[in-house]
Amino acid sequence: MGRKVKVLGSLIVAFLLLVGAAFFWVTYAPALDPMEPGSLDFSDDEIWRGEQLALVGACSACHTAEGGAPLAGGLGLPTPFGTIYSTNITPDPETGIGRWSFAAFARAMQDGLDREGRHLYPAFPYDSFAKSTDEDLRAIYAWLMSQPPVIAESTPNELPFPFSFRPVLAGWKLLFLDGAPYAPDPSLDEEQNRGAYLAMSLGHCGACHTPRNRFGAMIGDRLFEGGEAEGWLAPPLGGHSIAPIAWTLDDFADYLFDGWSELHGIAAGPMTTVADQLYDADEDDVFAIAAWLESITPAQLDEDKDAALRFAESRDWPATKGVLYDEEITDPVLSAGRDVFAARCAKCHRERVAKSQPISLGLTYAANAPSPTNLLNVVRDGIAPPLGAPDRKMDAVALTDEELTSVAAYVRWHFTNRPPWKDLESAAAAH
Repeated sequence: MGRKVKVLGSLIVAFLLLVGAAFFWVTYAPALDPMEPGSLDFSDDEIWRGEQLALVGACSACHTAEGGAPLAGGLGLPTPFGTIYSTNITPDPETGIGRWSFAAFARAMQDGLDREGRHLYPAFPYDSFAKSTDEDLRAIYAWLMSQPPVIAESTPNELPFPFSFRPVLAGWKLLFLDGAPYAPDPSLDEEQNRGAYLAMSLGHCGACHTPRNRFGAMIGDRLFEGGEAEGWLAPPLGGHSIAPIAWTLDDFADYLFDGWSELHGIAAGPMTTVADQLYDADEDDVFAIAAWLESITPAQLDEDKDAALRFAESRDWPATKGVLYDEEITDPVLSAGRDVFAARCAKCHRERVAKSQPISLGLTYAANAPSPTNLLNVVRDGIAPPLGAPDRKMDAVALTDEELTSVAAYVRWHFTNRPPWKDLESAAAAH
């Protein structure tokens, strides 16, 4: 009996040692040697190219806190697991990446490891950046290392255990990190492939426009089926789009550059930031992304497009201010919603007689989305206009929860032919 106990004990110890060794092997990454500041030399062309790619990746959008120095970090990124704060990516040698070699930078972008070997949280979308080429990463590195250094200590993340224990991220990577670079699609032309590469890698479009699993990883077989970002719904793209009128190349280009499309409306929420970054980006890159998006979007028959446009315009309120839409409503919630719309919304949202007016609400994603989230956000917070459409501001509308519920229900019922939103009252109360 004693011999069996000893053997069993030895096996348990051996198993624990094996597990410990495996854990160490999986989670360990060596620190890379620090680089001496000022030892780099880049061409003007490489720096310019890096700047353009950084705009596609919206680096400064996440790595600049409100009112903070550019690229100095400190912006809080809310996640289901807690708040993660972006880091200082200026070339300051003590608090930024001034001592990072290109090898260290590339490892962070592709493997999610900092120079010291610590695992990075995937709120920094290295699962997308991993598809980038070394040439493009080197250009971004050249641009970053040419920026003014800023002394800014990192803000500690606000994560409960076990999410605060970085080694668990090694397991996440084993399960979900695909480090394969982008493979060109033979069915696409050169421009479309360039756009697909930018969208899937540096642009990390899938990070917002793809649903995620309970572990916060993109669901690979549901790419671009729509997701969530910062409390907003990111619409599905391509063949998954629910837009009443199919997006065209011009629509995509207008929206990416200016944050505005004549048939789809205005960018809002996180997409405004993306459009503001792309506003100054290289035209060839942005048109390439638009070309790729068009390539994955099914064409729409002219008669179907015309029918969708006719329906949307038929639901517009009369252009004459003070005149209500003539309709019979028996539901008290919808009736109350129409009253709110007449008093607070119809001043702007009427039959379009000038291009400066908003488009038909029935064409917008906010009205057609599977949940009222975006519409409620827009009403409560308004819309800060993107750089490319500075005249398209919408002020926030102060409503009670009851008024917000009723007007959202009315917009859905009146302007679309989609089913009512579920749990609208609780969603409005949460806003």
